Amino acid sequence: MAEDLKSLDDLKDAVAGTAASDAPAREPVRDALGRAYATGKRKDAVARVWIKPGSGRVVVNGKAMNEYFARPVLQMILRQPFQVAGVTDQFDVMATVKGGGLSGQAGAVKHGISKALQLYDPALRAPLKAAGFLTRDARVVERKKYGKAKARRSFQFSKR
Repeated sequence: MAEDLKSLDDLKDAVAGTAASDAPAREPVRDALGRAYATGKRKDAVARVWIKPGSGRVVVNGKAMNEYFARPVLQMILRQPFQVAGVTDQFDVMATVKGGGLSGQAGAVKHGISKALQLYDPALRAPLKAAGFLTRDARVVERKKYGKAKARRSFQFSKR
């Protein structure tokens, strides 16, 4: 390094200056209709999600969000990405989801919404990433092994 760094703040400033100039700015990814598309996954559920500017309407498999996901907890899960990004009631969501149960499907739609928001407006990436919404939850059901009753449970032992 040509310049003298006397403190950690100088180093931080130097690193911040080079990183900002070297990294290319992300471009929004939208289709011809002005929508952003993303695929979300959770457990066995896979969700295809389209978002576009609107009034906050969420349609899942042709039904309103509160009709498809009747439990308030699942509705809250779907609203989380918008609240974290600070864009509540600014986007309409159209999602199709297959596989898994309702909880996994809600998680898949949440993951898809988060990815689509980040593609629509790259400035929203930082809060969504910090909240952990862009990371696919890799936890899935463990497979059954041979010689076992379930994934880990053994058959009942009989002495005689």
